[in-house]
Amino acid sequence: MVSVGKENDLLVFKGSNFLKQRLLLATLSGKPVKIINIRSFEHPPGLREYEVSLIRLLDKITNGTRIELNETGTGVVYEPGLLFGGTLMHDCSLQRGIGYYLDVLLALGPFCKSPLNVTLRGVTNSKESPSVDHIQSSAMPILKRFLIVDDGLSFKVLKRGMMPNGGGEVLFKCPVRKNLHTLQLQKSGMVKRIRGVVYACRVSPALANRTVEAAKGVMLKFLPDVYIHTDQSKGKSAGNSPGFGINLVAETTDGCFYAAETVSNLIKDGSEPSVPEELGRETAQKLLEEIFRGGCVDSTFQWLVTLYMALGQKNVAKFLTGPLSDYTIHFLQHLREFFSITFKLENFAEEEEDDAEAHPETAPKILMTCVDHPEVFGHPYVFGQNRRLNEPMSHVSKIFKNLFFSYFS
Repeated sequence: MVSVGKENDLLVFKGSNFLKQRLLLATLSGKPVKIINIRSFEHPPGLREYEVSLIRLLDKITNGTRIELNETGTGVVYEPGLLFGGTLMHDCSLQRGIGYYLDVLLALGPFCKSPLNVTLRGVTNSKESPSVDHIQSSAMPILKRFLIVDDGLSFKVLKRGMMPNGGGEVLFKCPVRKNLHTLQLQKSGMVKRIRGVVYACRVSPALANRTVEAAKGVMLKFLPDVYIHTDQSKGKSAGNSPGFGINLVAETTDGCFYAAETVSNLIKDGSEPSVPEELGRETAQKLLEEIFRGGCVDSTFQWLVTLYMALGQKNVAKFLTGPLSDYTIHFLQHLREFFSITFKLENFAEEEEDDAEAHPETAPKILMTCVDHPEVFGHPYVFGQNRRLNEPMSHVSKIFKNLFFSYFS
């Protein structure tokens, strides 16, 4: 949902949905926001612990940020400061995985004033947010494409931690770039190999081996090059809670990556214990679904590509993706709200070939073309970088000014 209005130069939003998107784009654009009616009719009302932890993290990597909360926590005013970066350590809330906070750092890292060197502690693998393995296998290659030179880019899993008590630790380093590379990716290629990892913390190693065999049993029917290794953590590196899970990655001939993951159930939730064979087969089916969707990025990180395209150089950026996820659709709407940047979305028709087996049937593809309208952009800089965004609007921008919302009508 877009803003409901303005109040003293504040963009006003209602509800707790997409809170992270709004805080992220407010930090990048420098536009203050006011969010009201946050779970007003729930018990307890207001912000949750993991959302407060995210606000604290944003406060740590910025200078001069002002945050106001009302007594019940159902309203917040966020006025972002300078996006500084630097070296810091943050203890994440155990209600969400580290991935909930890490993807924000992925989006902010290239635009900071100083290179990021962040240590995050908490839950490394959870169902509510992308795991560190998913981010490492899918999101990091995207960031490398836009950075051109990845000197100084590093991501390490120092300790693993499962729900509910965590105990994991990761180290993320991101360099600063004056300009991001403009990409025109319109071919995803064919899947050439599948790799994966099965992690097990404080459980029997036999569970990991059974998961591997089940997942390989599905994937070997489609591709011979399948390799899944096990990561059996012990001692302090295994975190504070037992659990296991699997992450699978498919790599294409054009360097695109699709990832899928599944984590074992929590016994405390009252759910039945996870069966390793079912876990492996479920993850394999998820990966096959991502491959069917196609495009140059998996559905989880479509929004990250759109952000890098929007804040990159002024050249025309094009990117081929599968059907847009709901999260990405709302992210595009928020991009238009904060940056006055829209995307031209059109159905992509692949060239017909005589050999039908060379191009198997996949989901409909969308070709995204970044179209910006800088003349209505409120702030002339992306905070942390002296990059002008108020150049005159091109004639192409005028033509496609309203195409974004017409696509969803």
